[in-house]
Amino acid sequence: MSIHRWLKFSTLISAAVILCLTQVCLAQDSSGSQSWTASSQQGDMGGRVNPTRTSETHTESNGRIVDKTSVETLGPDGRYVPYSETEKESVRVNDTTVRNIQRTFARGPNGERTLIQERQEESRSLPGGEQKVVRTTSSPDVNGALQVVRRELEDSKQPSPGVRETHTTVLAPDINGGLTPAVQIEQRETKSSDGTIETKKSTQLSDGSGRWQLSEVRESTSKQESGQLRSKDERVLRPNANGTLAVVERTVSKQTEAGSGERHDTSDTYSTNVPGQAGDDHLQLVQRESTVRRTTAPGAQNITRQIQQTNPGNPSASLGVTTETIDIVRPASSGNAEQTRTILAPDSEGQLHEVWVDTGKTGNPAAIQVDTRTSAKPK
Repeated sequence: MSIHRWLKFSTLISAAVILCLTQVCLAQDSSGSQSWTASSQQGDMGGRVNPTRTSETHTESNGRIVDKTSVETLGPDGRYVPYSETEKESVRVNDTTVRNIQRTFARGPNGERTLIQERQEESRSLPGGEQKVVRTTSSPDVNGALQVVRRELEDSKQPSPGVRETHTTVLAPDINGGLTPAVQIEQRETKSSDGTIETKKSTQLSDGSGRWQLSEVRESTSKQESGQLRSKDERVLRPNANGTLAVVERTVSKQTEAGSGERHDTSDTYSTNVPGQAGDDHLQLVQRESTVRRTTAPGAQNITRQIQQTNPGNPSASLGVTTETIDIVRPASSGNAEQTRTILAPDSEGQLHEVWVDTGKTGNPAAIQVDTRTSAKPK
């Protein structure tokens, strides 16, 4: 099971403890084809969440990747019945083109499998570093026939070394049954020789009469500071009542290597929208996120992530811890890894208590994201 499976029940975090036991099998044949399967069972110890059971399969062969996820839920007769299914397929069409298709199915009242959404993406690499991507989302109409409900056309170019420009047009259904441009996004990323990365992303919305209105601008600057410190400053600007762009949100992040296989990440978010307060033009600290990654042994890692936020009932008070997550990854036999995620939340007295436990074993290489960059440093 993916370590992120807990998100399905996040609304019940403060009321339940979920125990998830997962078994994963990884296989690879002599041709290099790779496959793995996973199964998990989830249940609410307090009886507030209907138990579910999930199975996953992953296969790779001859440039074709297929992922399938099936979810079953406990029926009224005490037996598991199908609930939903997702199928993802990635195929390399040729040397320059890759096509991805994702289909989501639900179960009807009589248990029949029904397609509820299909997403297709085709990416083509062109000479000179240009890349074109078409993303299409379709849903069935009342007769069950697929109808396109969204299409994205993305064109990314590299006009000069270190510079990449991306133009994206989002089309949505119009009153005539066709597709009309509804959103335009322009992004420019510049990488300097000193490691600085500047990004600017502008979003415009159609007013329905052929004119475009600037909705938002996002700017970010990422720098390599002295030693092993890296910082990032992100700003969100939107038009104010006078139509002038003003900063409504700012996030300042820093990443440092503490030595002995330890890395610290901090992120402070400031906003003009403060929960519990009337909005004004002044930025105030509304959230702080801190993460400590410790490489405890070769192939093992401990990640502690803590989120502090303002209290809507007392916005003038200092930030308080709202969630703490502890992820532990340990190497296991046969190239697998054991995963444990523990989530803590404060009670009415502000004391942290375990509210969620997610344990499992995986052989999925993508799920084993152990950072070993500092593991070789002397302790």
